[in-house]
Amino acid sequence: MSEEEAQESVQLKKQLAQKEQRIQELEGLLSGALLRIEELERRLAKDSHNSSLPPSRDHGTRKPLGQREKSSNPKGGQPGHPGHTLGLVETPDEVIVHRPAVCSHCQGDLSQETGQVVERRQVHDLPDLRLRVQEHQAEAVSCPSCQHVTRASMPWEVPAPVQYGPRLRAVAVYLSQGQMLPVQRTGEVLADLFHAPVSQGAVVAWVAEAASKLESSVERIRAWVERARLLHVDETSVHLLGKVRWIHVHATAGLTLYCWHAKRGAEGIEAIGVLPGYRGRAMHDRWTSYDRYPCAHSLCGAHLIRDALFVAEHEKQPWAQAMVEHLRHMAHITASWRKQGARQLPPSLRDDLLARYFEILTTGYAAHASQAPPPKKAGRKKQNPSLNLLDTFLKRAEQILGFLEDLSVPFTNNLAERDLRMIKVQQKISGTFRSSEGVSAFCTIRSYLSTMRKQDRPLLEALRAAFAGSPFPIAWEPGT
Repeated sequence: MSEEEAQESVQLKKQLAQKEQRIQELEGLLSGALLRIEELERRLAKDSHNSSLPPSRDHGTRKPLGQREKSSNPKGGQPGHPGHTLGLVETPDEVIVHRPAVCSHCQGDLSQETGQVVERRQVHDLPDLRLRVQEHQAEAVSCPSCQHVTRASMPWEVPAPVQYGPRLRAVAVYLSQGQMLPVQRTGEVLADLFHAPVSQGAVVAWVAEAASKLESSVERIRAWVERARLLHVDETSVHLLGKVRWIHVHATAGLTLYCWHAKRGAEGIEAIGVLPGYRGRAMHDRWTSYDRYPCAHSLCGAHLIRDALFVAEHEKQPWAQAMVEHLRHMAHITASWRKQGARQLPPSLRDDLLARYFEILTTGYAAHASQAPPPKKAGRKKQNPSLNLLDTFLKRAEQILGFLEDLSVPFTNNLAERDLRMIKVQQKISGTFRSSEGVSAFCTIRSYLSTMRKQDRPLLEALRAAFAGSPFPIAWEPGT
């Protein structure tokens, strides 16, 4: 081979090596792009029916939740339902008598005749809304013996020449913190309804005053929550001056405690201080920060159903659809027995439900073993969502199935999510908090109001009592 041919051969080999290297680079880019596309498709496949995303994040046509079977009953109230309707009161505030002046037959005068009530109709309406002004006058009295003039002192609750009373302040705080009206609109409502020109600064000051007066009540709520046998916990984000902060809720059937912190995870939970010393059963989602605490744990079944729906629809895994149906079946069975007053399922029924649960897991693992491709390179391979969820159902079976062993344990964490719903309402209306004091006051007042509502106490009267210096006592309900 000549020198020229040898050089051409070397050049050709060099070009082939460069092409091979470029092909490998393009294959790497293509592989990365395909993985990225797969990840984006997985994200796009999630909405409120198969993940924890809120309905506001749904895209396109929202898929039906499908967690309720369509009833054959007609719409509206069902037979036997007591119903609620406006009824006649025995002692109305005002009575207007309607009587005929002349006989409808002969036109005779009936003005002097005694009538008889044959029909009653009542109109329930508000009285004229206006402020009731109560004036306090301090008198000075001269002693007839020594001529010393003694002046009466004013009540402690009347510190200024003119002020609004506890009922109006309670209404303002209720509108602002209970019904989430912005401060400006709260003042507008008070002016429109009661002709009370309240400034925004006054509303803010009343909110801070209410929070201060309710601190001891919230500490009592915290004490009861820490002793609860079953505690629902969850968290949601809020904005403070444009930065994300987190409100954590700790709830029972009769108590609600809101706390906030800059962090969502373990740092925030530790700082709040409820879960570190809690020894009951905590119901929550799969947020891993909860797992570090030594209390008993139960996982929310609604979250698991949504996760399994995603795997069934996006990953096309039959075991996941079977698990969705079985979880719903178990929830229906336990709800039926709970309504009958039972504390536990019959052992045979419980064992059958458990057997079916693990049978589905066995089927899922077998399907994955048969579908698994041979490993291409050394190292730990990232698991897909289906296998991750299978591992969750297996390794955390005791936490998932706690509601089968004890019917006092609910299937879902809906109680905590309902308590967080008003937090998101506040965010939609006002958007952001303007100070850390505002967030703290909001958590304090909402803890008190939510607890009062759960304990069937009138909220306006509860706030009026707080402004009067004697908030309603916090009841303890055994079993919550």
